[in-house]
Order: sequence, then structure tokens, then C-alpha cells
Amino acid sequence: MRQDAQPSHLPVMWAQALDALRVATDGTYLDGTFGRGGHARGVLDRLGPDGRLLVMDKDPEAIAEARALAAADARVAVRHASFATLADWDATAGGLDGVLLDLGVSSPQLDVAERGFSFGKDGPLDMRMDPTSGESAADWLARADEREIADVLWHYGEEKLSRKIARTLVARRGEAPLRRTGELAELIASVVGRGDQRIHPATRSFQAIRIFVNRELEDLEAGLAAAHARLKPGGRLVVISFHSLEDRIVKRFIAARAKAPAGNRRMPVAVAFSPSLRDLAGAVRADAAETATNPRARSAVLRIAEKLAEAA
Repeated sequence: MRQDAQPSHLPVMWAQALDALRVATDGTYLDGTFGRGGHARGVLDRLGPDGRLLVMDKDPEAIAEARALAAADARVAVRHASFATLADWDATAGGLDGVLLDLGVSSPQLDVAERGFSFGKDGPLDMRMDPTSGESAADWLARADEREIADVLWHYGEEKLSRKIARTLVARRGEAPLRRTGELAELIASVVGRGDQRIHPATRSFQAIRIFVNRELEDLEAGLAAAHARLKPGGRLVVISFHSLEDRIVKRFIAARAKAPAGNRRMPVAVAFSPSLRDLAGAVRADAAETATNPRARSAVLRIAEKLAEAA
């Protein structure tokens, strides 16, 4: 029976994402960013006894919660990994009726100072979604050269003062390593200045470092390709992005598979094009009611695509 029981902590655009998946009672769906299970539980409410929900996450804390859900519901299977590897999971080999990706850092991750994501809460300078794997932000900042740091701040955060911040950071670490989020936030603020900005001066730099440390954009590109490969005809791809770099990748991925490329007068012979996706909605934004109660929803963009049958 469909209950539509809303979780106590609602993910951004919860209802719109679930409606976009168009859950069939006997379908197989993959939530590539389980988080604390808000979307996953919504999918389960719509699935029948023969339905199946596959969940993935990099975060060990999210996976612990997912495994607790799986222990109570035989329809759920769990894998601790990035959604970039979803096509490597044997459970997806039979095809998927829908894939949901809710990108970026989750509210629970931001709320725990020890995870090191927030400049508003002093904690260890970590920023890894999976603290058991890879290099922490502190370790990377301790070894990267000035140019590499500046490039990351510019490309992933669009920080105009990236070179000055990098130069100041390298000079500072010569005196003592940066190990706390508060130290990094204050250093960046000293360079950028606080002024009358509506956002904290460290916002763009923290975003950039987090994206780089977690390989978020590389994972997104790989995950979209993997989802496309595993979706059945009629299956839905649903992605929620929170900044322009992510959304641009999703938009271009869908467009490249939904629309024939523009003609080129230097190539008089037309290249055959068979679309493999249908763009169902363009960019969907959160409604006024949600943005009024959840400021994070203001930057959210939802995109929906449907897998098409292969041409005979």
C-alpha cells in the first residue's frame, strides 16, 4: 500500500524527485546517494512486495543506516561505494527502472563539525565523504603547490581571489600546518574580506576543496554514463544539483543524448543521430513554499530524463 510517509528530515525537492521517478510497484530502483534515507523510504512506500531498491553511498555513516533499513526490509540491497561504480554492481546487471542522484553534501554531514565540511563549525579539516578512504583536505593543503591550490579554488569554486588565497595559505603553512576548519575559514576571510557579502567569504573555497577532495565532478560524469547504461527503456534518470558546475554536466549529458548536434557546414554529409534519452522537464526549481522554509532549496535544480528504446 502506498503510504507516502514523509521522513522527519525531508531532502530538498523530495516530492518532485519521487514523482519524477514514476515508481512502478514491481520495479528496480537505485538511490545513488542514500544519505539518511529520505528518498529511499519514499521509494519503498511506492514499491510493492516484488519491487527492489538498491542503495549506494560513500559515507560509512549513511551506509550503517542503509544496512539497518535493509535488515528490516528484504527489498533493499546496499553497497558502500560511489554511484560512479553502479554499473560494476552485479545487482544492477538486470537493468534499472530508475536512478536517483541527490548531489553534494548532506545536511547531516554539514551539521557534524568533526566531518570538516562546514566553515561555520570548527572541526578537523577533513571534508571526505568517506573518511576511511583517500586524502583529507588538510593533507592535500599541506602538500599541494601554490598553483594547484589556486587552480582548484578557481575551477571548482569560481573564486576570483584564488591566487591570493593560495599564496597566503602556502605562506601560512610554512609557519604551522592548517588542521582546523576554523583556521582555514579565518585565513580565507582575511584575504577576501567580509564586507557586506550575503555569504561567508570562505564559501566558494570550501566548496572547491570539497569537490576536489571527493572527486565529485569526475564521479558525476562516470555515474551518469553508468546510469545510462543500466537504465531500461522507459526508465527514469532523476538528478538534483546544487551548483552550476554539477548542473552544467547533467544538462549537457542529457542534451547530448536527447538532441541531434547542430549542423556543421564543413561536414555536408549529415551524421545519423538516434536519441537515447528524452529530456522530460528541463531545469525544475523548488517552489516558493519550500524555499521559504529551507534556504538550501534555493540553489537546487532537478533534471529528469527517460531512457528510450534502442532503434531496431
